[in-house]
Amino acid sequence: MKYHNPIAAAPALLLAACVSTPAQDTAGLDIPAVSAPGDISRETMVEVTRTLSSDEFEGRAPGTPGEEKTVNYLIEQFRAAGLQPGNNGSWVQEVPLVEITGKNYAPLTVSGANANLSFNFASQWVGVTYREDQQTRLDTSELVFVGYGINAPERGWNDYEGVDMRGKTAVILVNDPDYEMETLDGPFGGRAMTYYGRWTYKFEEAARQGAAGALIVHDTFPAAYGWNVVESSWSGPQAHAQRGPDAPRLTQVNGWVQKDVAQAIMQAAGRDLAQLSAQAKQRGFKAVPLGLAASTSFENDIRRFQSRNVIAMLPGTTRPDEVVMHTAHWDHLGICTPDETGDNICNGAVDNATGTAALVALGAAHRRAGPTERTQVFLAVTAEESGLLGADYYAANPVFPLSKTVGGINMDAFQVAGPARDVTVVGGGKSQLDAFLDAALRQVGRVATPEASPQNGYYYRSDHFAFAKRGVPFLYVDGGEDLIDGGRAAGARVAADYTQNRYHGPKDEFDPNWDWSGVMADLQLFYRIGRKLGNSTSWPNWVEGDEFRAIRDRSCAADPGGC
Repeated sequence: MKYHNPIAAAPALLLAACVSTPAQDTAGLDIPAVSAPGDISRETMVEVTRTLSSDEFEGRAPGTPGEEKTVNYLIEQFRAAGLQPGNNGSWVQEVPLVEITGKNYAPLTVSGANANLSFNFASQWVGVTYREDQQTRLDTSELVFVGYGINAPERGWNDYEGVDMRGKTAVILVNDPDYEMETLDGPFGGRAMTYYGRWTYKFEEAARQGAAGALIVHDTFPAAYGWNVVESSWSGPQAHAQRGPDAPRLTQVNGWVQKDVAQAIMQAAGRDLAQLSAQAKQRGFKAVPLGLAASTSFENDIRRFQSRNVIAMLPGTTRPDEVVMHTAHWDHLGICTPDETGDNICNGAVDNATGTAALVALGAAHRRAGPTERTQVFLAVTAEESGLLGADYYAANPVFPLSKTVGGINMDAFQVAGPARDVTVVGGGKSQLDAFLDAALRQVGRVATPEASPQNGYYYRSDHFAFAKRGVPFLYVDGGEDLIDGGRAAGARVAADYTQNRYHGPKDEFDPNWDWSGVMADLQLFYRIGRKLGNSTSWPNWVEGDEFRAIRDRSCAADPGGC
């Protein structure tokens, strides 16, 4: 879970409050009414959260005894809720994972006619491979500056046009070309980051272009985090789902370089980084070969293991092949760095025992209300904390075809400090699902607040993204910031306290004094959205121009019986 701290983004909150989301085309959408609230059990929420976050479950790390206990407990709870196994008679989907740990790193060297540079691992550059090779070697790979590394036909933008990247290494800027704008109406969403700004996309696109390596230039403001985050995240074990025989190609090395390293490289090439960066912001930018070559090498320790997604469902009555998806990640960090008391279990009570408990409570409420016309699926995914791996594996190997998946709601950490007047919509304005959310908000008398920091790309950092990038519209709605008791100031204090004192640490533990009223209000909202989608005849799509619209359209066109 990537937590959103409104204090850290206070200036951006003013921006978000002033800017409306893109207009939605809601004409013709079938948004059924939901006449009664859901019978959602507070006791279920409390007990499942308490159990999953107890020390007995050892922090729920994938591939540990804590996973075995978690999976067995969730199957027991889904069965008791009256749901059915969701994977062709099985409650689980096996998720084969591989963990690659680089070691014995050589420096990153850059050579050319008048250049002989060397940069140290960790302090000046980091790099990993996703290939399951014992030895990784990048040998005199030509460096090419490719601007923001974007190929977006629907926006008339291709930083790779006219360049053959086979065997070469791309040097790439972080974020989107228009990230410095103060509004949300630029060619790539202005201040709001699109998928094209995320490092995941940049590495994937470099691989599609045939590159041997990809190096992103770190810059704190557009990245939204400092070099310390990059260094810690990319210098240890890297887990991902094992790849099938038809998986897309990979680069040999994906990595980051410090901004001053990039400046030194450009200077050695007779170029200026600031000048090139300014050019890269302009439509029609052409990639720039630097006349330099990069080399490095390292060894890899490889560990393969199995984890599991847990899938429950309530079959639909008249259109059971059409699916409404509810997701949450069951995993957390397991045994972790001890705190000052010696406690070394990261229990993950808020993140994300609460979201996992919500799957059980919502599933039971839908079952008590009776099935909808479409099937309701409750998917508890593994390895979110390792990079959305369980969700990504499911979306790449779906039990229910993505062309038959109407849309979904992702739940990642509930706010347990009382009710709020609003909800925080992450990635608002991207799809017609907003119309279903708005209708449900009106019914419960609440409002939507845009996310405070659209430039940070939070929409691309939780499990729903694995579906979105394959075309399936998904909502990601956080707890509100305007608390009934204390307003926005109180909401900011709650968020700051959690971020500073509990997030991803041993103190994220169950508290019997939590106020669950806000959680239950949020669940009523999600329940109504699920019922509306479940009984609707519409297939909500992404808005025109969204980076996922063309993917969804192709998916729908390829399946005459689908969306």
